[in-house]
Amino acid sequence: MTAEISPDPWGALDELLGVEVAEPVDEGIGPMAFYGRCSTEDNQDPQTSHAWQLGNAHKFVEPLGGSTVREFFDIGHSRSVPWERRPDASRLLAALKDPNRGWNAVVVGEGTRCWFGNQFSLIAPRFEAYGVDLWVPELGGKFDPRNPSHKMLMSVLGGMSESERQHVQARVRAAMDAQVINEGRYQGGRPPYGYQVIDSGPHPNPRKAAEGYRLRVLTLDEYAADVVRRIFNAYLDGRGDRAIANELNRLGIPCPSAHRREQNRHRLADGWQASAVRAILDNPRYTGYAFFGRWTKQEVLLDPEDISAGHAVRFRRSAPDRVVRSRKPAHPAIVSVETFTEAALRRRSRAAGGLAASRKLERGTKRALKHVYALRGRVHCGHCNRRMEGTPRQSRIYYRCSARTLVPSSPLLKDHPKNVYVPEAAVLEPLNEWIGGLFHRDNRDATVAALLASQGAVPEEQARQVLQKRLSDAETRLRRLTDAIAAGADPAAFVESINEAQAQRETARAELQNAQPPDALNEAEIHAVIDYLGDVGRTINRAEPEDLRALYESLNLEMTYLHEEDSMYATIRPGRRDCAGVRGGNRTQVRNIPARDACSCDEPYVRSMAKRQHVA
Repeated sequence: MTAEISPDPWGALDELLGVEVAEPVDEGIGPMAFYGRCSTEDNQDPQTSHAWQLGNAHKFVEPLGGSTVREFFDIGHSRSVPWERRPDASRLLAALKDPNRGWNAVVVGEGTRCWFGNQFSLIAPRFEAYGVDLWVPELGGKFDPRNPSHKMLMSVLGGMSESERQHVQARVRAAMDAQVINEGRYQGGRPPYGYQVIDSGPHPNPRKAAEGYRLRVLTLDEYAADVVRRIFNAYLDGRGDRAIANELNRLGIPCPSAHRREQNRHRLADGWQASAVRAILDNPRYTGYAFFGRWTKQEVLLDPEDISAGHAVRFRRSAPDRVVRSRKPAHPAIVSVETFTEAALRRRSRAAGGLAASRKLERGTKRALKHVYALRGRVHCGHCNRRMEGTPRQSRIYYRCSARTLVPSSPLLKDHPKNVYVPEAAVLEPLNEWIGGLFHRDNRDATVAALLASQGAVPEEQARQVLQKRLSDAETRLRRLTDAIAAGADPAAFVESINEAQAQRETARAELQNAQPPDALNEAEIHAVIDYLGDVGRTINRAEPEDLRALYESLNLEMTYLHEEDSMYATIRPGRRDCAGVRGGNRTQVRNIPARDACSCDEPYVRSMAKRQHVA
């Protein structure tokens, strides 16, 4: 007897497996937008995370006649970051204002991935105001703002998301502490000056070893290690940080960023500074023991008056009880424990001497500023391109660039005046007049058009393309080596090549994750940024230094003073609500502002400046 063949084999298979097939709906939800998020803390790669979240969303809404026509997916952003500070989430919020957006509902793959704490209660009313429905799988349907159970459940989900993140952080930190204490394991990051990182065999975790991860350890860099010993000996002989740095520059010894440029791309490599000497003298890892947790990430409120703006991550020195040390030496020592302890005690005794700079020796908390500098960190010297520091003189505030803070061997010293001063009062009036005119309602369209026109090919995009190519080349090389081994080649002959390819791949991945992605704004988003800034003219007219500093921060103002021309050049790059500049640079016109009373002089201070006179 033969089984009768069904005209619908897929239907018969679904019936055997117990799969319920949803019937198509003639009129359903309609076109929708999808939103998802994947942070760098996830074990999954972004492509996999995007795929399963989008798949969950499709399974949720397709039986109801929904289809996704637009996707928003944030990569590398923690769930604790508010929606306004996530690139794709902020684009989604900006798209709500567009009546021709092509969709009237938003679906997510998993609610706990998208909302954290009270974030849902802050953005849900915005969706309701623009008539956009929110479909959340945990609710089993769309969010009903009039249903108290829905509000309570979303609050619970936000709390669960926050609790899950905190538990993961605590577990990871406890595991890393145990690895350092018991094994002395190197936990990554840039190695201290005097050491270099080498491969030490397969990773002890079998799963990570199978994925190609290698264990890394610190070994001596003999040339730099001798410099470190010289620094400790010089300090114990009574010389200070600046004197040691000057001596190293006179001897032509490369500074850490010049010695290994690939590990210190964030530095200028222009010579030794006192801060570099201080960092070496304060680092206990030179004793050969592994230390972990001396500096830690802390989340601080961007604006204590606006909790919804979220937190920013800052590196701070940890409390002593948070620092752990290995029980036994973990890598070769450069100085003995006795030498390091003697240097630390000497620094502590100097800090107790009451000197004005003593707090720097201990890297303590900065004292509260007595003066509010409206242009703090925003004025650059046109000669050396360094930020000019604020300094009060009697009742006036100046911004100064001093030649004595340059590296002694720097070529900039040839033509740099001893001191360059710019009075704050001489700059604020023309600067505020220019900014107020840009954002006046009569000039708003022209300003938006200028910002749109300024967005072109950005250096960050070119850099990402280079990193993508390096990553692709490393993966291609690794795949060819793996294929050769699978074809019967001796694996031992490819060990070094595979290790090198894996190291290149991991380096490219890390740099690609840390690279700032290009983030151009469209016209609606620029209007949204200007709406968030509010009435700029009224803010300027209040002329309070705190208000001005907040405004300049939100505009990402940068100024360059050219003392030869007696002129100040100002540039603004408005960003989104996180007050960060638009990556790639959306610049308006550069305005030449005469800096009255600004001067460059060969004396530390010229008394005639108080009379508003220019000193040539």
